[in-house]
Amino acid sequence: MAAAGGGPQWLDVVGEEVWWAEARPGEQGRVALVRAVPGGTEDVLPAPWNVRNRLHEYGGRPWAVIGGVVVFTHWADQRVYAQSETGVVALTPPPEEPQGVRYGDLRAGRPGEVWAVRERATGPRPTDVERELVAIAVAGGGERVLAASHRFLTVPKLSPDGRHAAWFGWDHPLMPWDGTELCVAPVDGSGAFGPHRVLAGGADVSVCQVEWETTATLLALADPDGWWNLHRVGLDGSVVNLAPVEQELGGPLWKAGSRWFAPLGGGRHAVLASGRLAVLDEADGSVTPLAGELTAWSSTGLAVAGDDVVGVAGGPARESAVVRVALDGAVTDLTPQPELPSAYLPVPQERVFSTAGGEAVPVVFYPPRNPDFAAPDGERPPLLVDVHGGPTGQHFAELNLEIAYFTSRGIGVAAVNYGGSTGFGRAYRERLREQWGVVDVGDCVAVAEALVAAGLADGDRLGIRGGSAGGFTAAASLTTTKTYRAGTVMFPVLDLAGWTGTEGDTHDFESRYLDGLVGPLPSARQRYVERSPLANVGELAGPVLFQQGLEDRICPPEQADRFVARLAGRGIPYAYQRFAGEQHGFRQAATIVAALEAELSFYGQVFGFETPGVARLELSR
Repeated sequence: MAAAGGGPQWLDVVGEEVWWAEARPGEQGRVALVRAVPGGTEDVLPAPWNVRNRLHEYGGRPWAVIGGVVVFTHWADQRVYAQSETGVVALTPPPEEPQGVRYGDLRAGRPGEVWAVRERATGPRPTDVERELVAIAVAGGGERVLAASHRFLTVPKLSPDGRHAAWFGWDHPLMPWDGTELCVAPVDGSGAFGPHRVLAGGADVSVCQVEWETTATLLALADPDGWWNLHRVGLDGSVVNLAPVEQELGGPLWKAGSRWFAPLGGGRHAVLASGRLAVLDEADGSVTPLAGELTAWSSTGLAVAGDDVVGVAGGPARESAVVRVALDGAVTDLTPQPELPSAYLPVPQERVFSTAGGEAVPVVFYPPRNPDFAAPDGERPPLLVDVHGGPTGQHFAELNLEIAYFTSRGIGVAAVNYGGSTGFGRAYRERLREQWGVVDVGDCVAVAEALVAAGLADGDRLGIRGGSAGGFTAAASLTTTKTYRAGTVMFPVLDLAGWTGTEGDTHDFESRYLDGLVGPLPSARQRYVERSPLANVGELAGPVLFQQGLEDRICPPEQADRFVARLAGRGIPYAYQRFAGEQHGFRQAATIVAALEAELSFYGQVFGFETPGVARLELSR
């Protein structure tokens, strides 16, 4: 239940050039394919090509270059296309149902082929889906099935000698951060796969990335010891941890094709340690930070260009951008940094608070900052608790202009890495097992109360906001505690039983997610009822703003519709914004602006301050 991504993503190196996909809110959210050129960038594919796909609904790696031919998925129909000197041609046939066949996690396979995960709808329900690994001929001529080992799959990667292929997969009710299996199959001279073997992973071990090192060894990120570490896996079944550290060098596989490491050669590897770049050296088992000012690297953009690391990264004083980092730590921007009024931007503070039970909860705190205004003596600022999605997500200490929108207007923001967040080891993730709606809610309350006690927030002007899984926690907080005066709930889960594959209408990837977060059905049915915000509308603590995309297939609008319908006549102020053309998370510039301005107006009315220059949001009761 993660929100949509924006900005640069899906970066790779083509020859000596750095290429990436780039989300463009000003073009109705189109994702362009671009490359770095001297003095700037240029588009590889013109509009209307939209380099994006629906694999697992969150999308997988959407482009690859095969023998000089650009191969990509197009959002409108989900087909695979190829661009060469003669133009763009379709490589896969049109589906019988619109977007009924989807491809993702594209990668070069045998000569003249692109390999991908193919996802096909087999019935009317969102969970009626079949997935296979396929090879698609770049010159045309159709596709062939390679394997289908699990319900969910990542693209196979061919060994240097072409004799083996490796991938990983998982089955319901597991999510990829719970447990996956690393598979290797022989490949014969015709390109056919033989029976696969499982070399690593399992029901309680997550493999999140695998790459070939030699014809006989693989490199894999896995967490058999409770932390995603880098391992060497042999075809003989051997598994060796290259640097045993209590650090997360991997992350949650929301999007197939994500990367957290890239080999540098000579026994060294670029790794992402909880969002920060580091160099792992096998010689002494060290993991050494690099370019420390970049505190938030994306797993959809990490590669090696020559002797440098390239990727998508941001930091406390800079927005996320495409960067090139030398091994001495020198940083070169490949996309320009906009000129921002630094005096108005918050300086994120990494802090740790404790729950009543003694559990440590990491927080990124953004104090309000605006040099043109000062609070009256003795007045404490309002505070918003910001809840990330997932819930298997993580807040990084980085410049976030959405947060800066509020801090520049006198509102503090606490971005809470509640129990269940990634970046802090498996044990911390599993604090949320069967406790969703309890641990996350409690951790956020503990942080809000600690900031009030520290004199950093006004206890009478506390709000909570979140989208997707964060929207659930925000709504659950507002209906089970009295801590907050108001909240904003974006594209949320509100009826737990209605968000399962057996009783609901959610998508296949997460249709059994709640088995782990709440408990298996039917034995845990009472928990589903008790923890559903929809069942607790009558306990709502204060005014609420709902925001929802009407084309959302992950958290469909029906649940928000039902909650809002039950608010009518209760006397609690509320508003509901429904955005046409938006999916899970907002991509269009007009929507993003409208949503933020409405949210500010909402807080102004509830917390009692003026919002000049912003249209007043009309509240119903």
